Amino acid sequence: MSRRARVSPAEAGLPDGGARRRTPGLRREEVAVLAGVGASWYQWLEQGRDITVSPQVLDAVAGVLRLSGPERRHLYVLAGLNPPLPESEYETGYVCDSLKRLIDGWAPFPAHIMDPYWNLVAYNEPAGLVMGFRPKARQNCLVDFFTDPVYRSRAANWEQNAPRVVAQYRAACSEHRGGDEGFEEIVEELAAVSPEFVRLWARRDVQPAGMLVKEFQHPLVGTLHMESTSLSVPARPDLRLCLHNPVQGTGTAEKLQWLDSPEGRRGGMSSVAG
Repeated sequence: MSRRARVSPAEAGLPDGGARRRTPGLRREEVAVLAGVGASWYQWLEQGRDITVSPQVLDAVAGVLRLSGPERRHLYVLAGLNPPLPESEYETGYVCDSLKRLIDGWAPFPAHIMDPYWNLVAYNEPAGLVMGFRPKARQNCLVDFFTDPVYRSRAANWEQNAPRVVAQYRAACSEHRGGDEGFEEIVEELAAVSPEFVRLWARRDVQPAGMLVKEFQHPLVGTLHMESTSLSVPARPDLRLCLHNPVQGTGTAEKLQWLDSPEGRRGGMSSVAG
């Protein structure tokens, strides 16, 4: 009822009804007509009765009432349905200044940002120095995991992490309820060039995004042990933030600090050129 009151008949493309209208906003009957549902059914929906509701009808009602993304998700929850995925008000390729400052401020430790399909959206300089992120690479974290020679040459525990990485990508696919062409394109691209990926994808393992312990052999500083944590960003539900922390007691923090020094950056850049 509160949301009906916010939408004027003029905004909904209806005559305002003049003096006959006792309350502001839309009447129940008007919402029902605009949403293409019965007036009695819509009244029962507002009253919270136990009725059958489809996502298509809820979307129609949400459109008439001009609900925001979070309000539309809340409507699904009230109706007892699984809510749709959160939506971002920005284009996926746009990185908010605050997120860019966050990953740059994470230095000397690596950090990067991915879109839903694990395409790299942004990364800080340590991520390029350690993991080989660079403009000439494919810049998709799953594709590069299997096909980038720089990453493969440095990932000491690649064999151990490969099944987990593929299982996490399948989990990301399932979150979007399948049938998403973006995921299908990445899977098809990898299947055409990587028998290792084909074998692991066929296992149909699913693992939620979380933490992985990664071991790298860097040509300048030797062994690096890092905890990689993938985080969702409520303000940007279309992006994931990946932060790497050095494992304590391994000397990794000191090595990363040297790599982030002017001398280390010069040597590190030459080690990933190409």
